Amino acid sequence: MQITFPDADNHRLANLCGVLDENLRQIETALNVNIARRGEVFNLTGPDRQVEQAERLLKDFYQRARKPLDIDDIQLALVEVAHRPAISADPESDMPVLMTRRTGLHGRTARQNQYIRQIQEHDITFGVGPAGTGKTYLAVAGAVDALERDLVKRIVLVRPAVEAGERLGFLPGDLVQKVDPYLRPLYDALYDLMGFDKATRQFEKAAIEIAPLAFMRGRTLNHAFIILDEAQNTTPEQMKMFLTRIGFGSKAVVTGDVTQIDLARGQKCGLIEARLALKDVRGIAFTEFQNEDVVRHPLVARIIDAYDAYAKRHGTDA
Repeated sequence: MQITFPDADNHRLANLCGVLDENLRQIETALNVNIARRGEVFNLTGPDRQVEQAERLLKDFYQRARKPLDIDDIQLALVEVAHRPAISADPESDMPVLMTRRTGLHGRTARQNQYIRQIQEHDITFGVGPAGTGKTYLAVAGAVDALERDLVKRIVLVRPAVEAGERLGFLPGDLVQKVDPYLRPLYDALYDLMGFDKATRQFEKAAIEIAPLAFMRGRTLNHAFIILDEAQNTTPEQMKMFLTRIGFGSKAVVTGDVTQIDLARGQKCGLIEARLALKDVRGIAFTEFQNEDVVRHPLVARIIDAYDAYAKRHGTDA
């Protein structure tokens, strides 16, 4: 397929292609196509569907190319174009909107939009799936949204510290400093969605609290938005203990990836058991993310697929 931009100015073409044609290389890698450019003429070769997607992207990017294109925008567009058929059935006007510092934040895939709706409509929501699918980030976005709308009074961030065996005493510092490494992904999401200064003030006012899972026993949390991250590393007893901490006016989101369990060999996984035990409980929602929901560098989804394929071959050979 050949695309021509007649009367194109060199400035927009340069922005479209990126430094050393980096933007074109991103499209080639993500869609498995080849793009050969001579002036304003682009020749695209590859599978028909991917070539059509690449054509649509190039035309869209050209319209935006009055200024240099941000690499984040390029990669997010590459994720979205793969899901456009699914999203097209879900009009943008119907996309759930989150009130955060990042205006216009919404799901990039149909399952992400479903996940956001479930967080807004249910008291307990499970987000289960591989890394990069937005489970944690969108959970934090939901928490920030609820706090901004005054639907809850505080955010509580919880994570099992499996690597420390839930025994944090040997780590230096106070409790916050001890669990800080385990909660870093949650911090990063908070700072991105609220801004560093505002998030810091909320921590100082105790409107945002961090809590190792081991310290949750005996508490009842009212009017709080509670996030349990890395839930694949909970035992069934810990999961039940966590879920029964939910008080009046509270919401809870549980996230995890059952392919990355760090529990001791032979130890049952609380997240797997919860999926089986609670699947029919009214008021509890489950979103099962798949590899195609990965919203990171376009290569991440391929890496996951390659590992899955390798595991299947290895299992067959064994």
